[in-house]
Amino acid sequence: MIRARFAIAILVGVAAGAALAQQTQYRWIDEQGRVRYTDTPPPPGAKGVQQIRPAGDGAAETGQPPFELARVAKDFPVTLYSSPNCKEPCAMARDALNKRGVPFQEVQVWDPKTNEELKSLTGSNEVPVVKVGRTVQKGFEQGALDGLLDSAGYPKAGVLPPRTQAAPTAPEGYVSPEQRDASKPVAEPEKPEAPPAPAGPYAPKAPAQAEKPAPSLYAPKPPAKEEKPAPALYAPKPPAQ
Repeated sequence: MIRARFAIAILVGVAAGAALAQQTQYRWIDEQGRVRYTDTPPPPGAKGVQQIRPAGDGAAETGQPPFELARVAKDFPVTLYSSPNCKEPCAMARDALNKRGVPFQEVQVWDPKTNEELKSLTGSNEVPVVKVGRTVQKGFEQGALDGLLDSAGYPKAGVLPPRTQAAPTAPEGYVSPEQRDASKPVAEPEKPEAPPAPAGPYAPKAPAQAEKPAPSLYAPKPPAKEEKPAPALYAPKPPAQ
């Protein structure tokens, strides 16, 4: 009877140890901006809370327990830069990280601050961009992303259970290009210009201007001015006084 109880106690201890090993871990950011990894839920004021689910049997076989994943995520954090209007390319990068079970932070590039952050990182504002530690991958290419994660020490694909991190909602104050175009006033249609006059020998000519008549040869001459008579050489002199 004592041996049976002892065996039961051993089984209970093993089960408890297995339960602790399979316990969910939490990644969060404290008030000072430091990343924390704990096996208990973070305090109410924590930011960026993520659950790191434990790996299954495959993780135990390959020696990748949850605490090892937490260590890699701390040393080589993964950040996905996207934008609210980036659809297929950003969705492909997000799905690839989720399928591999890699915890990541997503930053939406949409305002001057985030645009400047991305430009200082890559020299442009094109998304998606995946940053693993200090290494940056512009665009999305599955093989290149797997290589970055492998070199950082993340578990191989298929080891960790897939994650379901969804795309973040559009930030407050963001205006999509469609909404921006709809808010613009509709310009009035321009009036069509008059077609140019046809050129050629049969084109209508402009009306001729009235010509002034030439002076006639027989037009009456103006009357001649009356000429004063020239003084006579022998005109009588006035009487002397």
